[in-house]
Amino acid sequence: MSGWLVLSIAMASACAVVLTIAVLNNRRVGDDDDPSETPDVIEYMTMMIGVVYAIVLGLAIAGVWEGRSAAQESVRIEAQALHEVQARASVYPVEVRDRIRADVDAYVSHVVHDEWKVMSERNTLTERGTQLLDKVRADVTDYEPKTDHEGQAYQPLVDQVAAADDARSSRRQNAGATMPGVVWFGLIIGALVTVGLIFTLQIRRTFRELLLAGLFSALIAFLLFLIWDFDAPFGRGISATAEPFLDMFPEIAAQGLPPGR
Repeated sequence: MSGWLVLSIAMASACAVVLTIAVLNNRRVGDDDDPSETPDVIEYMTMMIGVVYAIVLGLAIAGVWEGRSAAQESVRIEAQALHEVQARASVYPVEVRDRIRADVDAYVSHVVHDEWKVMSERNTLTERGTQLLDKVRADVTDYEPKTDHEGQAYQPLVDQVAAADDARSSRRQNAGATMPGVVWFGLIIGALVTVGLIFTLQIRRTFRELLLAGLFSALIAFLLFLIWDFDAPFGRGISATAEPFLDMFPEIAAQGLPPGR
């Protein structure tokens, strides 16, 4: 049984139970009952629904913001690890050191200028980027240290390449949307219900009431847009950036960036 079917059955069952109890209870009310003597439940229900929806909105915003922060952190870790590879390679012979640094530069340049665009548009990484990082790994692991100093630098270099690979995997996992469809369903239905409840309070056409109703609806729309914008950490307006790569590799930044990077 799919999750959507379970959700539909649960919601329909909850509504059916509440409506059945309300109808049965109404049949027991005598002809001499005075509704004006009982507290009005509409305002209480409206308030509680608003509070519950506000909590859901807050959790959704916190969740997508955490996802964006995790995406940006994975970029920082990847850039820092590659920078360490370049720096620690200084103990190797010139030809080995230059080859490692050139391959790191080639990988970073590809990530910033090519892969970033693919990641933001298709929510995936490029095969070329994987090949370039594998080449950096081969440069590091295939070299056999000749001195004790080189031997001491070998394992840290291997660890830094592994850290960069792990951060790249995290970047791939964070490239797509983070909010499940069922959550979006709840957010949109909740927004419609919350805004719709305005009309149960006998709103009039006074400027003050219309202004408040309009501002409330605009606020709900803005918060939903904020969640949608944060939901793709690399693909929309307030997204994670390639700034850590540019800070660690200023020579890549000097090559120029495509618009929007």
